[in-house]
Amino acid sequence: MLMSPNTALVVGLFAPLVIGLLVPFLAVRANWRDLAGPVGAVITFIAAIEVARDVLAGGTPSWVVAELAPGIELGFRVTPLGAIFGLVASGLWILAAIYSTGYMRGNHEKHQTRFAAFYAVAVHAALGVAWSGNLLVLFVFYEILTFSTFPLVTHKDSKAARDAGRLYMSILVGSSVILLLPAVIYVWLMTGRLDFVPGGILAGAVPASVAPWLLAAFAFGVGKAAIMPLHRWLPAAMVAPTPVSALLHAVAVVKAGVFTLLTVAVYIFGIDYLTETGASTWLVWATCFTILASSCVAITKDDLKARLAYSTISQLSYVVLGAAIATKMAAEGAALHIVMHAVGKITLFFVAGAIYVQAHITKISQLDGQGPEMKLVFAAFFVGALSIIGIPPAGGSWSKFMLMVGAADAGMVMVLIVLGVSSLMNIYYLLDPVARAFFKPKVKEVKVDWHPLTVWPPVATAVLCIVLFFFSDPILGLAQAMVTG
Repeated sequence: MLMSPNTALVVGLFAPLVIGLLVPFLAVRANWRDLAGPVGAVITFIAAIEVARDVLAGGTPSWVVAELAPGIELGFRVTPLGAIFGLVASGLWILAAIYSTGYMRGNHEKHQTRFAAFYAVAVHAALGVAWSGNLLVLFVFYEILTFSTFPLVTHKDSKAARDAGRLYMSILVGSSVILLLPAVIYVWLMTGRLDFVPGGILAGAVPASVAPWLLAAFAFGVGKAAIMPLHRWLPAAMVAPTPVSALLHAVAVVKAGVFTLLTVAVYIFGIDYLTETGASTWLVWATCFTILASSCVAITKDDLKARLAYSTISQLSYVVLGAAIATKMAAEGAALHIVMHAVGKITLFFVAGAIYVQAHITKISQLDGQGPEMKLVFAAFFVGALSIIGIPPAGGSWSKFMLMVGAADAGMVMVLIVLGVSSLMNIYYLLDPVARAFFKPKVKEVKVDWHPLTVWPPVATAVLCIVLFFFSDPILGLAQAMVTG
């Protein structure tokens, strides 16, 4: 053990913040500035591993800063689900930091120092969400994450970027202030506590008739989960550089959203309470609609990042669906899907950025015949797509299988049909770019410039997709601990 679990919590939480504050002072030394991110990411990931190991062994790493009010502490306490999200955010930051350097330099982007600083702060906020000790602390870091990613979304300083930023802030801040914060306050008033308890804290404190409305306030208050109709910020934010898209879709933002909803379902409502009250039945059908509707839109998109954005909206609802089904297997599948989707989707966005840097191609229709020139990145895209679809031997097959078993246990035949139809649509719109690249004649000759730092990270995450198929037991162990307490 390199450090105690409690120390690891503090180190992992503040290492990204230190990097974010340090980067501006390294602006005159670009190499040192670009090295700071990966170094900080490695330190953070090591700390997250120590935290997760302790949680897996039955421990509870914690750090209490102060007591704000009776029953409300300013502090951090790592749950099994929090340990999972901490591993995702810190682990993928390593490759994202390396990739960002290659992308920003290869594309000659402006404001690289500002970008690197806010990227690190966003990871800090994501870990604050993951390891928060109660709903109030989670809410605070949820908002910090929103504000720290705004400069990243508007990075290009164009009219489109500014418009996307306004939509981003209006939906995410508006939903959290109007719905999420009142829901948090209501829970505190009814229960006198906001901490995360296996089995939940609402049973016997909140009437069954109120539970569906309270869940709705949480579901739509967490705009980062992108449940329709609060999804428009996500495709709009694709105007940002591709490393930001990877951050939004895999490392931090949307994962913070579905993590929050799954946390609320498991530790605030409780799986048994949701089942007994039927409070989440409406959410099952809302997520099924989002899964199918967003997939239908994805099929129509010719812009590669836009197609991936609508794919993310669909896949996020898989996680929310697992919480809404309210069986232990479905909840475990939802937790596992946070990891599997993160690794698969960051691979796809990495490839989208690599294609842009190497060939300046953004449209799927322009990929015809370009595969032989970019074999490695398209191979990575293929593997990442298999994971998102749920085809062995890619890790995403486990989480989707568990979600289907959970739905079957709950007797939800229509949900099984929705998941099957969604997977077929996934096959069409995710494998289409690869098929066009290798099996259609070239539409035009494109000069391909090799940029290694944009190629090897997606290859690494593609390999990780396969590794997670064979070695997912630690993550599954944490998911099981989440529902068993």
